[in-house]
Amino acid sequence: MAVCSIHAPIQMNQEERRHLEKEGVLSASCGHVILSGFCDVHVHFREPGFSYKETIATGSAAAARGGYTDVCTMPNLSPVPDCDEHLREQEQRIAEQAIIRVHPYGAITVGERGEQLSDMQTLAARVVAFSDDGRGVQNDEIMRAAMREAKRLGKLIVAHCEDNRLLRGGYIHDGEYARTHAHAGICSESEWGQIRRDLKLVRETGCGYHVCHISTKESVALIRQAKREGLNVSCETAPHYLVLDERDLQEDGRFKMNPPLRGPEDRAALIEGILDGTIDMIATDHAPHSAEEKSRGLKGSAFGIVGLETAFPVLYTKLVKPGILRLQKLVELLSRNPRARFGLPLGEDYSVWDLDALTTIHPETFKSMGRATPFANWQVYGTCLATVCDGKLVYQMQE
Repeated sequence: MAVCSIHAPIQMNQEERRHLEKEGVLSASCGHVILSGFCDVHVHFREPGFSYKETIATGSAAAARGGYTDVCTMPNLSPVPDCDEHLREQEQRIAEQAIIRVHPYGAITVGERGEQLSDMQTLAARVVAFSDDGRGVQNDEIMRAAMREAKRLGKLIVAHCEDNRLLRGGYIHDGEYARTHAHAGICSESEWGQIRRDLKLVRETGCGYHVCHISTKESVALIRQAKREGLNVSCETAPHYLVLDERDLQEDGRFKMNPPLRGPEDRAALIEGILDGTIDMIATDHAPHSAEEKSRGLKGSAFGIVGLETAFPVLYTKLVKPGILRLQKLVELLSRNPRARFGLPLGEDYSVWDLDALTTIHPETFKSMGRATPFANWQVYGTCLATVCDGKLVYQMQE
């Protein structure tokens, strides 16, 4: 198969091409493709405040290995980027450590406590959007005020939708697995109920609105209807919700994330939402934790898994190769669509992939400090050979 280019308007110059050919990365006689650099609008790089889980350096290295050249980092940090001083601390670390483009979010509320709006006006020019990810904004009036201010500033509200009143101590999906294994469940309404609330506020305020990591069939239906109404809304889901469901759960912390893996009917609805355009993009929700924090089983482990280094191979293997999704569509979901929605232009960015390479996912080889993945030991097709960001080689596979 000849080398082909999928949505990669920026071509390699001759020096770059000669370097890749010399290193054996690029060959017209092999099953290699050049893909646009991916863009993930939902990652956690943990700095400042939690560098024992991940750093800007290790997170951006993991992203580059996965073919990503832009990522947007969530604000559940210490300090939370809710004012100029706190954002500057994060910006300094990004400037010093990042090997790809890293775009910080600003918090919706001070300390992500949901009680008082952050200094949104001061932050607006330097953040990609506003989110309190990790926590749903519980107060209707606070969310209404945030939407009005975001509308005025020309920024998106990016919502982690979770109604705390409905959690009831749950930590996996409130489904068959929870019932048969004596686990406390998280009901689907805790997600879609807050989406329904927010969509009412979007109708009132006209705010641009994006929903994080949707996982339920009801969420898909609500967003589909909102788009039919012409509301300025978008959403993402994550690879694990598209290829796994509660039937795949094991008594292991690497299967614990928030929202949780839902039922097979939810997974089917998410795939339908991808195919009909209801779901705009796929984001990893890359959320590393220490080995100890993920060693306490389903009940006691921290919420979150890593995903930057496995996203494309897993999706290519489970969705593209079986014919569920075209490769071009997958690249749109990972590259073009998130950039278009979040206003992030594609630079001189691309990645080179060997789509015929069959490899086994070994978490101990990750660039990320996080090792918790439900895809450990999976055999997948697609190996990233090199990633170029802003014309610079930021990742190259080593023999």
